[in-house]
Amino acid sequence: MNQHYQVCSRCVMDTSAHDIVFNSDGVCNYCTDLEASNKHTLGLASEEKERRLQALVAEVKAQGKGKPYDCIVGVSGGVDSSWVLVKAVELGLRPLAVHMDNGWNSELAQNNIENLINGLGVDLYTHVIDWHEYRKLMQAFFDANVVDIELLYDNAMTAVNYQQAAKYGLKHLLAGTNEATEGMLIPKSWNWFKFDKENITSIAKKFSDVKIKTFPLFGIADYIWYALVKKIHWVSILDLMEFNKFSAMQELQDKYGYKPYPYKHYESIFTRFYQGYILPEKFGVDKRRVHLSTLIVNGQITRENAVEDLKKIPYPNMQELEEDKKYFLKKMGWTESQLNAYLVADRVEHDHYPTSYYKWKKLTGFYRSIRG
Repeated sequence: MNQHYQVCSRCVMDTSAHDIVFNSDGVCNYCTDLEASNKHTLGLASEEKERRLQALVAEVKAQGKGKPYDCIVGVSGGVDSSWVLVKAVELGLRPLAVHMDNGWNSELAQNNIENLINGLGVDLYTHVIDWHEYRKLMQAFFDANVVDIELLYDNAMTAVNYQQAAKYGLKHLLAGTNEATEGMLIPKSWNWFKFDKENITSIAKKFSDVKIKTFPLFGIADYIWYALVKKIHWVSILDLMEFNKFSAMQELQDKYGYKPYPYKHYESIFTRFYQGYILPEKFGVDKRRVHLSTLIVNGQITRENAVEDLKKIPYPNMQELEEDKKYFLKKMGWTESQLNAYLVADRVEHDHYPTSYYKWKKLTGFYRSIRG
């Protein structure tokens, strides 16, 4: 861990990322790693991107022929996934939009999704999580004092997308994941392995009496089944086209009545409370740094603007933070003293509990070795 505070001279990543290192110019490894990764995506010539995009579209159409849909697009209400849905329709594809409602959707996100679905004329499947079950799982994660509470949502959403693809015999999940706005790796100390079904079930068993009956879970075996056996591909389609977050957002506003959120992933009430309050207060993590740094390196914002943004709290204003805090307390059945006690409790690492992460590392290492 770094012994003194330092901020990257190019982006705004700092020593809150415990594995950060700086070169002689003060540029961090997160910048250089992203630049190296970009060579295989954003760095491709426009003609090559277009060739790959058209080949993908032809493949999706061919494999979806005779079926009600030809691909799955998971939608959260955020810009990235919304833009994927728009581009899929413009490319002549027939997507099924898939959304997971975990009980924390903001009204704004609901309206954005509804306007988009109606404007594009596509079908929407919404998987509604059993709130009683989900609240107990969340409580278990709070009691475990692990950093990645969002592992629950991310894992379940992955499962739902693959399940819907398998249901309709589809081979392509067109995802909003992309290098342009989220290509920078999130520090390992800021989140956890997203396929870790074992970690979820172990924490649930240790800290609650919840019986996981309906909650969608996704583990290594599920990934192998869907990706390697069923041949369902997770495709970051935005990497095959020019994608500027701000121009995409403007078009979404102009054509579909889209209303933007203050920061990335703030379409969920819990996610914005988690990223805007719990992570900074309990774990010393401000995820705006990695999101803004990605945009800096990729030339979508200036470092100066990012620095000014970081001087503000991760909320539009204190009133909205207080409103979300009250909503969180009521929905979770907590008192303010319980929240305060949670915030000062010591952090516990995810691998303090049983985990599949190290099995995944071995498997992926073996796979890379046999591929050469």
